[in-house]
Amino acid sequence: MLDTLPLVRGIAHLMEDGGPFVGWIFASGVLLWTLVIERWWYFRRVLPKQAAGLQAEWAARADHNSWCARQIRQAMISRLNAAMTTGFPVLQVLVPMSPLLGLIGTVTGMLEVFDSMALRGNADARAMASGVSEAMLCTMTGLAVSISGLYPVHYFRTRAAHETELLADRLPL
Repeated sequence: MLDTLPLVRGIAHLMEDGGPFVGWIFASGVLLWTLVIERWWYFRRVLPKQAAGLQAEWAARADHNSWCARQIRQAMISRLNAAMTTGFPVLQVLVPMSPLLGLIGTVTGMLEVFDSMALRGNADARAMASGVSEAMLCTMTGLAVSISGLYPVHYFRTRAAHETELLADRLPL
């Protein structure tokens, strides 16, 4: 059994040291990977059944050549494409949003450093290091979430286009 306690402690420590924006970045990462897993499940388990059902429905039709039949075929392909691309807009927003949240955390962390320097009237290295550390943790977390989501977003977008073409080929006119 996987011991998750060190992982939970590490995440809590990161959120504590990185400031409030790390929590938002973490939440966006959880949402991103939930959608990635859901899309993987869809493409792996649900799509083959839906495509087979559409093929059977198309094969059962007597008319394949009329204008009406072509419109029905196009609607079938379009419906399946819409099902394949469900959640893509959210995925495509979460990937660039994570580093932007990290940037906001970085800016707020640096502002705290400058405020503490202004209040004290001198540059205390310890106080500066703490603020800069918080700022860099936000940046690192945002970039990590974003980079981890780049490939899945590209993969699913490409796979949806490919599967749409395959379905169009499997539904002959």
